[in-house]
Amino acid sequence: MNSKKIREKVLIALEEIRPFLESDGGDISLVSIDEDKIVNVQLHGACVSCTVNQMTLKSGVEMTIKKYVPQIEKVVSITP
Repeated sequence: MNSKKIREKVLIALEEIRPFLESDGGDISLVSIDEDKIVNVQLHGACVSCTVNQMTLKSGVEMTIKKYVPQIEKVVSITP
């Protein structure tokens, strides 16, 4: 899968998870994808200060992205 296709599929995955984040007052955006293996995202709104945001990132966001792009190794939240 080429880099463009990986990006498209990651964005589709983020659209799938977005309603759950928005329901809690948060959101997420794609920052970059390193070497087609590591997805860097930025959390917004309530997700930034949420005490379980790392669990959401691993159990929700990373799992959803890997469903669409299995070769992704991990998802990392970066701060602005």
